[in-house]
Amino acid sequence: MSNVIMNRRSVVGGLSAAALGSGFAFGQAASEIRIGAPLPLTGPLAPEGRKQKRGYDLWAAEVTKQGGVDVGGRKLPVKIIYSDYQSATPRGVQACDFLVSQEKVQFLFSPFGSGAAKAGSAIAERYKIPMIAPTASSVEVYDQGFKYLFGTFTPNSTLTEPLAGLVAAKAPDVKKVAIFSRNDLLPLSLAVEMRKSCQARNLNIVYDEKFAIGTLDFASALTQIRAAAPDWVFVGGYINDLVQVRAQMRDLGIKPKVCTMIAGPAYEEYIQALKGAAENVTSASWWHPAVRYEGADLFGSTARYVETFKAAYNGETPDYAEASASAAGAILQLALKQAGTLEGPVVRDALAALKVDTFWGPVHFGPTGQIDSLTPPVFQIQDGKTAVLLPDAIRQGELKFGLA
Repeated sequence: MSNVIMNRRSVVGGLSAAALGSGFAFGQAASEIRIGAPLPLTGPLAPEGRKQKRGYDLWAAEVTKQGGVDVGGRKLPVKIIYSDYQSATPRGVQACDFLVSQEKVQFLFSPFGSGAAKAGSAIAERYKIPMIAPTASSVEVYDQGFKYLFGTFTPNSTLTEPLAGLVAAKAPDVKKVAIFSRNDLLPLSLAVEMRKSCQARNLNIVYDEKFAIGTLDFASALTQIRAAAPDWVFVGGYINDLVQVRAQMRDLGIKPKVCTMIAGPAYEEYIQALKGAAENVTSASWWHPAVRYEGADLFGSTARYVETFKAAYNGETPDYAEASASAAGAILQLALKQAGTLEGPVVRDALAALKVDTFWGPVHFGPTGQIDSLTPPVFQIQDGKTAVLLPDAIRQGELKFGLA
């Protein structure tokens, strides 16, 4: 299905796109579509990296079943070339360069997360290689004026605004908010948007601090949060961070009326790790298996995507990280069919012009390359599973208050 490169450390750089051009297989002469996928398959972000890989592999497997990707009337097989950058952003950038200059990939899926995607996108721009970022939501990723970067996540304000609006409507007595963020681009960007959402509703921010990447002991910060007695605790980070923070909140007896964590609660691993302590934690994500989209992509609909994923992965239900990775492949496939070639600038223009429905939702990229056509669901963990609270069309439950 795909080829895996583990722990690549050697990088050959300094080659111009023109010098590399003769080494690429473009256009009608190509025998396969080569996609580079740098992922954090080891290190603290490995849970997220493995999720993305499952999403990519599922798409590639479906392409194989259908005989390949249509490019100019020819069906070409897909080869995804993975590189483990061990959860270190500088290595992620090096991996992007290696995949282009040495593995001769024609397209890139970005490294995980906003910070690594922003850094890696410079490589795509240098070589005029279209890059699709399945896990980069911060607007700061897309402010570089780059033309070859496209992202499947809407801006972070599309998560914080509906959350704040829901809490304000359902719990007008919530007045004091604590914000606690991992010192990383996505969580810090989420914190910025959360501040704006709070200020717009005259909520009082009583604590607003960040924690270092790799932190395991949050007791000091959480003790300060407890002393501030917030009604709402908002924590931004990744799954390992959020499991630790929530467990230590429980141990310290911190029980705000509302607890929100992004991103992590969408993952089954979060619920399994915390058991009852996960109950009533709210969150938001860019996709949920409860959405119901019909699409022109190879999966055809959200329902069929979920069914295909379950069949491939022992009955497990996909989360947004896995679905977004599959969507990256499906979106590239649609652009390739429209472009009729593997030439980077032509495919780039096809991506920029896309306006199509998919299992992921309606896809259209704004002027910066960030998708501007989705409505992210807000959800809460209830009875050991995620229940959608917004939008109303797919609501599965009502907002509950308090923590175990």
